[in-house]
Amino acid sequence: MPPELYYSGLWLSCSTTPPRYYHTACQLLHVFTPDRAGVAVGFLLFHPLSMPAMKSKFFLYAALLLLTQCSKCKQDDPTPEEQLPPITQTGANTFGCLVNGQVWMPKGSDGTSNFSVSYDATYAQGTLSVATYRRLGSGPNEVQTISIVSDSMRAAGRYTIRSMGRHGVQFTDRSKGCTYYLRDQITYSRGVIIIKRLDLQAGIISGQFEVTLATPGCDTIRITQGRFDKKL
Repeated sequence: MPPELYYSGLWLSCSTTPPRYYHTACQLLHVFTPDRAGVAVGFLLFHPLSMPAMKSKFFLYAALLLLTQCSKCKQDDPTPEEQLPPITQTGANTFGCLVNGQVWMPKGSDGTSNFSVSYDATYAQGTLSVATYRRLGSGPNEVQTISIVSDSMRAAGRYTIRSMGRHGVQFTDRSKGCTYYLRDQITYSRGVIIIKRLDLQAGIISGQFEVTLATPGCDTIRITQGRFDKKL
């Protein structure tokens, strides 16, 4: 069987021919085969050509390879946002956000639900409580929690998060010994909760949220692209 010519970027070289003997040309017999990662790798089976034939065919083969190389063979990895559950208002029982750019969703179990929501329209002019946790491992401190607490929430709308305010997000990372409390004079908290649907008749509450949290001795936490959709 003839030797192979491997195509890599814009460099063509015969596997059995050192680069300094690049004057040997190659004739295209086959173009692509998938490698172990599922990405098509271009290769050429060749036999030596004369110099005149080389000039006309080299650019033709290179162009063919560039046009057909595997930009479509491997899908790009999804972005962190694309890995989050979709924003819905149907009671889909979903929660997700990005914590410092990393996907965060409820995970694992300690014997209780890792995502629960309650709403009491009769207390403090409408009280919302969202509680979630994410197990990082099997140890007792290998867990993170996110809580959303609000009062004076009577209807769908936009509610501003501020330090010591009525609406807040609390984040705890027990593995690092850090808690960003809801109402704490030393915890910085700025953000927003947007309730998209508050339907007591259908028993559905859904919304979005973003917040920046900071407390002494711990990293600043930026929660973005937050969303939840839950049956009450």
